[in-house]
Amino acid sequence: MGRDLHTNAPVLPAKQGTNRMGLQNGKVALVTGGRGGIGRAIVDRLQREGAIVYAADLSEDGSLAGPSANDSPFIRLDVTSEQAAIAAMDRVRAEHGKLDILVNAAGIEIEKTIENTSLEEWNRSFAVNVTGTFLTSKHALPLMRAAASGGRTASLINFGSYDGFIADPGLAAYCATKGAVHALTRAMACDHGPEGIRVNAICPGYIDTPMLQSFFTGDGSGGGGKTIDQLQQAVRDVHPMRTYGTPEDIANLVNWLASDEARYASGQLWVLDGGLSAQVQQMRL
Repeated sequence: MGRDLHTNAPVLPAKQGTNRMGLQNGKVALVTGGRGGIGRAIVDRLQREGAIVYAADLSEDGSLAGPSANDSPFIRLDVTSEQAAIAAMDRVRAEHGKLDILVNAAGIEIEKTIENTSLEEWNRSFAVNVTGTFLTSKHALPLMRAAASGGRTASLINFGSYDGFIADPGLAAYCATKGAVHALTRAMACDHGPEGIRVNAICPGYIDTPMLQSFFTGDGSGGGGKTIDQLQQAVRDVHPMRTYGTPEDIANLVNWLASDEARYASGQLWVLDGGLSAQVQQMRL
């Protein structure tokens, strides 16, 4: 059991029911980064809504300690490998013949300016965040066309960032990759909308994940000797809502975008940042 980041009140774990009449009833989904902080929350939510969900990641544990509590089928997937992407989609094809929902949640962050970023680090950032999105999407499209029939649409959800619009200091490569994902999302929405495939990107702000916690301890935070608790509170305070988000907040938006309720939503960049990017930063002085 965790605690709410704003009120510090206990947060009860999500109910692990067997709801098979939810928004995703009968759908097949694949989530890359499905064993990470945000990925696990997405897998859990889609399962509770009635979907069959493949969690695709480098390892069973992902970025969190210990195995996942959900019983989703696991696919070992390095998103930078085309052969691995093909193999993942071949398994989905063999077992279900279609893919209604693809969520490209796998991503990495390097906390450096470009001057301090090596070419290897730069290329690795683009390989995971951009090429990984390209490869899984490319090889999922035939399965998604098969799902988009009878007036229903398939939903492909990429992960951008508010850092694709504005920039945090010391995250140059990360910002560049997310801007690329934003542009790719729009292009894919235009190309594949006529086939019944909707393409959107979710652009999170500060979300309580292992990636965020590593940011607090890294050079990008500009910590200046502050404690982790002080840095976390400072980040809360710059948000109009005086908190940052949880993986479940992201999973809620994924669930809607993946559902038939969102049948007319495509080609958009959905910013979910507690109002952070809406404000004039100087007004905080």
